[in-house]
Amino acid sequence: MTASPDSTSVTALARQVASAGAQVGLPYVAASPDIGSPTPLRGDDGRPLAETVFRWLDPALKYWEDRGFALRSAFVHAARSCAEPFYFLDGRLATWRENAALAAINSAEPFDRMGVESAIVAPTYLPGGVIGAVVWASPEHRPDLAEGFMAHAAELHALALRLVATHAEPSTAVASPARLTRREIQCVKWAAAGKTDQEIGQIIRLAAPTVRFHLKNASRKLEARGRSQTIHRAAALGYIGQRWPLTGAGARPAVSSST
Repeated sequence: MTASPDSTSVTALARQVASAGAQVGLPYVAASPDIGSPTPLRGDDGRPLAETVFRWLDPALKYWEDRGFALRSAFVHAARSCAEPFYFLDGRLATWRENAALAAINSAEPFDRMGVESAIVAPTYLPGGVIGAVVWASPEHRPDLAEGFMAHAAELHALALRLVATHAEPSTAVASPARLTRREIQCVKWAAAGKTDQEIGQIIRLAAPTVRFHLKNASRKLEARGRSQTIHRAAALGYIGQRWPLTGAGARPAVSSST
């Protein structure tokens, strides 16, 4: 798999994606820049890549026009909970290590394979919480798929990320992500834990009006409306860890009393 020198052309990258799939025996490709939206991945000419570069097992299945497709596809569902590449073989999803999310999907009711017998899936997680995905598939059972996955998954994943990120860049590029201060981050984190302004003030030893001041500043920087949207955008930018708060919502962190 050799990279093209043209790394800015979405169509050129899509051809690399298709070629890489063919090289590993998975010639059918489905791709989405955002699994939460039916908006298709488009080439440099504005046409859906599914109509120009990629092909799918069922040529009549226009998944990019079906708003309910993401809800029915097990591959898309798995991409929501598994950020690393994974493969599908013998009716099961797997990756290079034990993965609880994939195990849970495997133990659920049988899902629609859409004619797929073998596949490698590369989820693409972008800034702002957007999840895309590229699926390389075959209607044939590939007993050597696990070995091929181990050998090529990292490269396929990187190629998928380049494609989706390049496609997303014109509409999502910003000068710089919002930079919150330490106090703003503390206030937003405790707000995400369900604390009121008064409770946050007691925890980090600030007056409630000062807490509101920091939360309003955070909302302004994040261009958010209201507490919920502020928390959501802060989380999407990585300011709120999934395990926050580690010591319990009522814990009192050791902070200084300065504002």
